[in-house]
Amino acid sequence: MRRAQTLRTWLEYLRQTERLATIEKQVSLQYELAAVTKKLDGVKAAFFKQVEDYSIPVVSGICSTREQFAEAMETDPYDVIRRFTDAVASPLPCKQVGNDEAPVKENIIREDIDLMRLLPIPVHHEKDAGNYLTAALFIVRDPVTRKQNVSIHRLQVTGKNRLGALLLPRHTYHLYKQAESAGRALECAIVIGVDPLTMLASQASTPFGVDELEIAGALRGEPLEVVRCETVDIDVPAFAEIVLEGKILPHVREPEGPFGEFPKYYGPRSDKEVVEIMAITHRHQPIFYTIVPAGYEHLLLGGIPREASLLQSIKQTVSGVKAVHMSLGGTCRYHAIVSILKRNEGEGKNAILAALANSFDIKHVVVVDEDVDIFNMEEVEWAIATRFQAERDLVVVHGAQGSKLDPSTDEGVGSKLGFDCTIPLDSEPMRYLRIKIPQYEGINLEDYL
Repeated sequence: MRRAQTLRTWLEYLRQTERLATIEKQVSLQYELAAVTKKLDGVKAAFFKQVEDYSIPVVSGICSTREQFAEAMETDPYDVIRRFTDAVASPLPCKQVGNDEAPVKENIIREDIDLMRLLPIPVHHEKDAGNYLTAALFIVRDPVTRKQNVSIHRLQVTGKNRLGALLLPRHTYHLYKQAESAGRALECAIVIGVDPLTMLASQASTPFGVDELEIAGALRGEPLEVVRCETVDIDVPAFAEIVLEGKILPHVREPEGPFGEFPKYYGPRSDKEVVEIMAITHRHQPIFYTIVPAGYEHLLLGGIPREASLLQSIKQTVSGVKAVHMSLGGTCRYHAIVSILKRNEGEGKNAILAALANSFDIKHVVVVDEDVDIFNMEEVEWAIATRFQAERDLVVVHGAQGSKLDPSTDEGVGSKLGFDCTIPLDSEPMRYLRIKIPQYEGINLEDYL
C-alpha cells in the first residue's frame, strides 16, 4: 500500500517515522489547538485525541515540509516539481466505486444538520470571525461537460447548516455565476480528511475543465477511488473521512470574516456567498483535519503547484531555466527565486518579466545562476550581495496588479521588483569564481573528533 493512499495510511507513516505528535491532554477549539499545532510547525504533525466537548479527534500539520511532500510522492525534493508537472499534463481518470466499497459512506446523516454540534471546527486566530473549515476540498461539477472542479476555500460556520464562503474569481466562481444567472443553486461537496497528494492536486493551475481529482490519481500512480454523493451529483474520494453535501445559494450574500490569511494578516469582513449543507457522510470514528492558516502546511500547499506553473511559464521565454522556488518568507506567493543557465545577456531580465507575468501575486523576483542553491536563502542572499548592482540589474514596474491581501498595496495595485543576479557572460574567469576547499565533501568529522 502506498504511504499516501489515504489520510490514515499517511498518518501511520508519520507515526512510524516519529513525526506524529499524539496529544493526550484535552484541548480547546478556541485558539489552543491552533497554538499547539503552530509550536510543532515544520517538526511534527499534531494529533489531538481529546478535543473539549467532542469525541472526534483532530489532526493538523500532516505535510509541513517540502521533504514530506516528496515522501508522499515517493521521490526526492528536487523531483517534486517535475512529478507535479507530469501529473497535471497527464491526469488519470478516477475509479467509480459503490457505497459498500466507500468507507466515507459508513455513516449518513440527512436530518438535524448542526455543524458545530457534530464536528470539532476550530477558531485559529485572535480576530477570526468564528469557526472555520480550512482544509476541506470544495468540489463542484460543470453541468455541461460533467467535469468536476476541486479547490480549497475558507469556510466560516455562520449557522447550524450554513457556511460563508470566500469564492475568488476562478473556476468555482465561474460555475456558480452561471448557475446564479439562471436562478439555480450550484451543488457542491466539501471533503474533509484526504491524503496530502489529493490536497496538493486541488491547488493545480489548470485550464478550465480539468478535474483535479484526476491529477491526484496521476500523482499517486493509481486511479483515485470516488463515490457518488447522496443528495448532490458530485463524486468524492471514497476514503475521505467526512463529506458535507450542499449547495451554494443563488442571490444570497452574508457577512464573512475577518480571517487570518496566508500573508499573516487578516482578510477583511465583507458579504460573501453562502453554502447550505443538506447531508453529512463520514467514516466510523472519523478524523477531523484542519490547517492552521499561514503555517508551513498552508504555504507549501499553495507554493508547490505555483512553482510548477511558474517553471512552465518561464520556460516558454528562457529555455535555460533550471528550477524555481516560491519562498516561505514570501508566503509562497510573493517572492520567486529562479535558477537559469544563462546563454545570452538579457535572459535574466526576460526571466524576471516572465515570472511577473505568470501571476499577479508575484511581487519580487530574484534570478540567479544554476550554481546557487535556490532552496537555501543564505545562498540567495549571497547572490544578491555579490552579483547584483541596482544601476544595471534592477527591474522596476510601477502600477501593476498585485494581491489585495498585501496590505502595502493600494487596493491591490503596487510596484514589482526584479533582481538579475546572474554573472555577466564576459566576466574574467577569476572574478566570480567561488572559493572551494578541496576534500571538503569527503570529510567525515567522526574521524577527527
